[in-house]
Amino acid sequence: MNTTLRNIASIQTGFFAKPVSVGEGVYLQAKNFDENGFIKYPLHNDLEMTDINPKHLLRNGDILFAAKGTKNFAALYNSENGLAVASTSFFVIRLTNSIRDKILPEFLVWFINNPPSLKLLKDQAIGTSIVSISKSVLGELEISVPSLAIQKAILKIAELRNRERKIKSEIENLKEKQVQTTILDALNK
Repeated sequence: MNTTLRNIASIQTGFFAKPVSVGEGVYLQAKNFDENGFIKYPLHNDLEMTDINPKHLLRNGDILFAAKGTKNFAALYNSENGLAVASTSFFVIRLTNSIRDKILPEFLVWFINNPPSLKLLKDQAIGTSIVSISKSVLGELEISVPSLAIQKAILKIAELRNRERKIKSEIENLKEKQVQTTILDALNK
C-alpha cells in the first residue's frame, strides 16, 4: 500500500514553553537527542505541567520529527520516559487509530529516516538562515507500507546493520588504542 503521511497520521507542531530547573515533566528539545535521533539519558524534568493542555502530552508510539535546521530526523517516543512535551523544533506525528494495526511506528521512523525520504524532505525545505521542513511537505511524504511481517523483517535487518556499524567502530577504536600503546611503549624503551 502506498499513501501519504497525512492520510495515516495527524501532524501537529510542538509546544513552546520555557524550561525550569525542576519540573514535573520533560521538555524534549533537539539537544536531548544524539546524532542518530536516539534520546540521550538521563532526561531531566524541566517543565511545569500545570498549564499544559493534554493534547500536547506525548503518547507511547508518537513520532517526533526534527523539522528545523540541517539535522533532520524522526524519533520514537516511549511513554516509559514519563510525562513529556515536544518543543517547537519538532512535529509530532501520531498514527490514526484506523491504521495502527497496519503500520508499526518503528517502521515509520525507519522509513522517514531512510536517506531517500530525508533527501526528499530536505530538498523541499525553506528558509535561509535556519532551514525548515513545513508541515505540508511532511504530510505529502509518500509512504510505502508493506505487510507487518515485512516491516518487522526490515526493522530487524536495520537493527543488525546498526549493531554491525557499532561493533566495527569499537574494533577501530581498539586497534587505534593498540597502535598508540605500541608506539608509546617503543618510545619509552
